[in-house]
Amino acid sequence: MIFATVGTQGQFDRLIRTVDEWAGAQGRTDVFAQTGPSDYHSEHIRTQRFIDPTEFRKRVEAASVVISHAGMGSIITALELGKKIIVMPRRASLGEHRNDHQLATAKRFAEQGRIMVAFTEQELLGKLDQVQAVAETERLSAQASPSLISTIRTFIGTGRIRFENRDVSP
Repeated sequence: MIFATVGTQGQFDRLIRTVDEWAGAQGRTDVFAQTGPSDYHSEHIRTQRFIDPTEFRKRVEAASVVISHAGMGSIITALELGKKIIVMPRRASLGEHRNDHQLATAKRFAEQGRIMVAFTEQELLGKLDQVQAVAETERLSAQASPSLISTIRTFIGTGRIRFENRDVSP
């Protein structure tokens, strides 16, 4: 099953339309999308505007692939569950968001090699065609790393942190 999600903050018809058209062209009947307040009416995929957090997690758990906007909750949930994820960031210039913070989020996660990113509809189609060949994703721990915990403890205790072999104070 493929699960597409755009979050709850606004429509992202560009993503939903692209996934719907791809599913129709590929004859896929196993695609479900959480569409938010979308104006787009899909022809080939099952959709629901909003789902509660429990249903969201169940959908991600059942999915072989997650397609998402560059929302932190969606990305982190997919990574925690070890799911392949294709992220398409919303773009302010297209009226999909008020700024381009999702572009920065997508670029940063892509640099780490944890997600696939599509910036355009054509890129999304290409990623969808190749995603089945991508190896499984390593699960992201639901807990903070020991080094992060140690850094926070040091900061709380001394008001200083160690960064790249030098002390830094706020």
